[in-house]
Amino acid sequence: MNLMPTNRALDDQIAIVTGASGGIGSAISLCLATQGANVCLIGRNEQRLKTTADLCEPFQRRIETFTCDVSRSEDIHLLCSRVKQQFGRADILVHCAGAIAHTKLEDAPPEVLDQLLLTNVRGPMLLTQGFLPLLKRPRGQIVFINSSAVLSIAPGRGYYTATQHALRAFADTLRQEVNADEVRVLSVYPGRTATPRTERLHEKEGISYQPDVLLQPKAIAAIVLSALALDWTAEVTDITIRSMKKTY
Repeated sequence: MNLMPTNRALDDQIAIVTGASGGIGSAISLCLATQGANVCLIGRNEQRLKTTADLCEPFQRRIETFTCDVSRSEDIHLLCSRVKQQFGRADILVHCAGAIAHTKLEDAPPEVLDQLLLTNVRGPMLLTQGFLPLLKRPRGQIVFINSSAVLSIAPGRGYYTATQHALRAFADTLRQEVNADEVRVLSVYPGRTATPRTERLHEKEGISYQPDVLLQPKAIAAIVLSALALDWTAEVTDITIRSMKKTY
């Protein structure tokens, strides 16, 4: 997968990527490796993490895999401890892990909202708290892969959209709190992307899955890398990116 020219813009930086076992997280991890970063791959599926690690291996960076369910506090605390022990620092934290569920509010059991909140909001908050001390030495960057769902209203998406609005509020507040410590915070709002999660979603909705006309993970990875490699006199705060063709 050729993402973009290798100019090693992030040489020897330590990058932590959740949701790295596939889709957008895998593409961002690979893109970071091409630019010289050492990458901590975080995900629930050990075999898929290994697949991502194998893609990164030719770039001869240090690649470590950590199995972690971001909805579980104990997993997050163990992950933070292991990364601190093995690396002792962090330069980039990318939040890609997330859950999605679409159902009408009148039919949605509260347990669905509970799980979405744990994965989409509480997990990123705990991870950010855990890694902030490392990201402040001397300066770091945090990326939240959010969703274009926060930009519009649609039936059946109330629970999911609520969690994405919460994540946006958390990121915006965090930026105000940590900019003075030279930590940059970026939120990215992609439209539907050609990933297995979107394929499952389309199947549930009865929509034809056409990956070739959806937003591609490598496009999101490229735009994230551009923001991360930006000169430190500037900060990109929000990026909206979508497919050229609407298919749903």
